[in-house]
Amino acid sequence: MAEVAKHIPVLLNEVIKFLDPKPNQNFIDCTLGAGGHTIEILKRIAPNGKVLGIDMDMRAILVAKQKVLKAGIPDSRLVAVRDNYKNLKEIVLQNNFKNISGILVDLGFSSMEIEDPKKGFSFKIDAPLDMRYGEEGMTAAEIINHSREKELERIFQEYGEEKFSGRIAKKICEIRKDNPIDTTFKLVNAIAEVVPKKFQFGRVHFATKVFQALRIATNNEIENLKEVLPEAAEILSPGGRLAIISFHSLEDRIVKQYFKKESSGCLCPKDFPTCQCGHKAILKILNKKPIVPSEEEA
Repeated sequence: MAEVAKHIPVLLNEVIKFLDPKPNQNFIDCTLGAGGHTIEILKRIAPNGKVLGIDMDMRAILVAKQKVLKAGIPDSRLVAVRDNYKNLKEIVLQNNFKNISGILVDLGFSSMEIEDPKKGFSFKIDAPLDMRYGEEGMTAAEIINHSREKELERIFQEYGEEKFSGRIAKKICEIRKDNPIDTTFKLVNAIAEVVPKKFQFGRVHFATKVFQALRIATNNEIENLKEVLPEAAEILSPGGRLAIISFHSLEDRIVKQYFKKESSGCLCPKDFPTCQCGHKAILKILNKKPIVPSEEEA
C-alpha cells in the first residue's frame, strides 16, 4: 500500500476559481501527483462527474487513489492512467473520456518526488542522479556523463538560464573522464568548483538552476508542454477551460505565446490588405494578468 504523503497543491483556490467545476462535469488533471487538485475538483463535480488523472509515477497514482478514498469519494470517479501527458489525445480516446469541461496542467513537481531518495531531484539529499518522473528514458546521470560539453552548456543555459553554464559543462567533462558523476552530491561538488564563492551563499542555492535544467532535459518537459497544449485545446468541449501552472520563464513564455496565437484571428502581417492565413481563434484568455499565489500560500 502506498504511504499517503503530506502534499499541498499549488494555487489550489485559484485553480478551482478559474476552472469553475460544476456538478456532473468531467475534468482532466494532466499531472495527478498526490491528487490535491483532483480531490477538490471531484468534490465539486459530484455526484457523477469524473476526473481523468494522468501521471508517469505509479507510486503517485496509488497515493492519489488512497487519498480519494480517504476523502469519501468513490474511486470509480477517478480514472487514473500511468502515461505521459504529451499523449493526451490518445489517452482520452483509449479511455473513452468525453464531454471535457476543463483541463489542468501543473508543470511543477511534488514534495513527494523531491524527498524520494532514489530519484535525485534534490541537491540536499545524496542520491543517484535519476530525475525521471517515470521509469523510461535516459537518467540524468546518463545525460551528464555522455552528452558533449556544448550540449551540456546548452541545457544549462536554455533550461536553467545558468550564468556559468560554460564553466560548469567544462568542469563536468573534466571530472567524468576519471570518475562518473552519478550522484547528486558529486554534481553539486562539480558545480561548486567553478561557481565563484561570492555566488555560493545567496538566498537561492548555487546548484538550483543546473538541477532544474537537468530535470527538464531528462523528462523532455519543454517538448511535452509544446505537444500537450494543442491537444488540450482540441479535446475541450465548447466553453471548456484550460489552466496551466508554470514555474519558470521558459515554460511561461511557451504558454503565453500559444495562448496569444490561438486567441487571435488573422495572423497575417498588418500590411496585408486581406487575410491570407485563414487562422481562426479557438481560445479566449480569461485572465489578462498572471495569477500568482495568495499571501498565505507565498
